[in-house]
Amino acid sequence: SIYWHMVSKLLLAVQETLERAVAEEADDAVVAALRDAYEDVRQGLGYCKSPAVYGAFPTDPYSHTPKGHGARQPGMTGQVKEEVLTRLGELGLRVAGGRIAIRPILLRPTEWTTAPATFACRDVSGQQRSIDLPANSLAFTFCQVPVVYHRGGDAVTVTAHLADGSTAEHHGELSAELSASIFRRGGLVEALSVHVPAVVEV
Repeated sequence: SIYWHMVSKLLLAVQETLERAVAEEADDAVVAALRDAYEDVRQGLGYCKSPAVYGAFPTDPYSHTPKGHGARQPGMTGQVKEEVLTRLGELGLRVAGGRIAIRPILLRPTEWTTAPATFACRDVSGQQRSIDLPANSLAFTFCQVPVVYHRGGDAVTVTAHLADGSTAEHHGELSAELSASIFRRGGLVEALSVHVPAVVEV
């Protein structure tokens, strides 16, 4: 269990180093090498391996603490924490200076829909929502706000769909006001549509 947690910590550290390299406009070869290193580390995590290769069930629940006992093997619990952070990073969603910024640099070609699909989620009021997704899109939620990515365009553009029916377009990051409303689950922002250039993929 320590192994899982330490590998996931390494995964997060490589991701943060990659993000810093991109922000500092490092050489393309350095960025590409860091992307490759990130994927190599991810493949080292147990769930990426078969039981035959791993020598056991890759994510066996034995690492959970038994009822009535203190924490004994927190490795899987620690891995989950890092995985939440790294997954948001893979999707390109970050918070900086109180603003939600979207800079996807680790999206994989397999992330995108290949045919129209439907995304089901619950909004901030707890209501079930169903969103039609075209091909070449992907969707997730952040603070219960649906976020839909579309491939295309020359730069990352974020369109906030507001409760009053209006929209607000931003380049790369939302305003502090809209970000704060999303954090509070205030209902001002009903959904985010993001156009992502294909060149940011791994």
